[in-house]
Amino acid sequence: MIEFQHVSFAYERGRSVIEDLSFSIADGEAVGLIGANGAGKSTVMKLLLGLVSGEGTILVDGVPVNRQNLSQIRRKLGFVLQNSDNQMFMPTVYEDMIFAPLNYGLSREATEARVDAVLEQLGLQELKHRHNHKISGGEKRMAAIATILAMEPEAVLMDEPTSALDPYNRRLVINTIRGLKQTKLITSHDLDMILDTCDRVILLSAGRIAADGPADQILRDRELLEAHRMELPFCLAGRRLE
Repeated sequence: MIEFQHVSFAYERGRSVIEDLSFSIADGEAVGLIGANGAGKSTVMKLLLGLVSGEGTILVDGVPVNRQNLSQIRRKLGFVLQNSDNQMFMPTVYEDMIFAPLNYGLSREATEARVDAVLEQLGLQELKHRHNHKISGGEKRMAAIATILAMEPEAVLMDEPTSALDPYNRRLVINTIRGLKQTKLITSHDLDMILDTCDRVILLSAGRIAADGPADQILRDRELLEAHRMELPFCLAGRRLE
């Protein structure tokens, strides 16, 4: 579904942020992209969405990510931003949810049906006509996910989806992510959430892959994580690990 082939990128000449990065994500796979600040996680997302371009090849469902294909690529990818206020720009949840499908040419009737189906799937029917500035942070994060799902993307990208949430809303978002059938690529410092939602983890360090494997294996490796300025998930930190 997603493939990076020897991708490199630098914001300034001589200062590489991503260097010779190669990995692939299969259809339906849930992958956590982790690393300390400055490791290159956000840049990977920007490259995948075509917001910046570098050297090498990036494919989404076999389609090269380049300027000519951006419209096609962005129909395949849904991106949930870390700050929901930067994503929810219409007056109501409903108006945000219909915006993209209508602009993609879907009929009003089909769009209405899709919106209602997504809201029912997430248990958010009561938010449909609520004003975005009058809902809580947790509700807005869920509404942002609903807005992306209304586009019916083949893959969902998420940047710190549980940041700044209270424990109840954090668990609600985690359960929602676990229920999504799409391919998922999630960047986060919340390693407990990554352990809960992802089968596989890619650990970035200085723009390169330091480790790539089963989430349960990598997130239990104290030595590996600490070598790359990270700590064990909280749920594991107090346990004696084999």
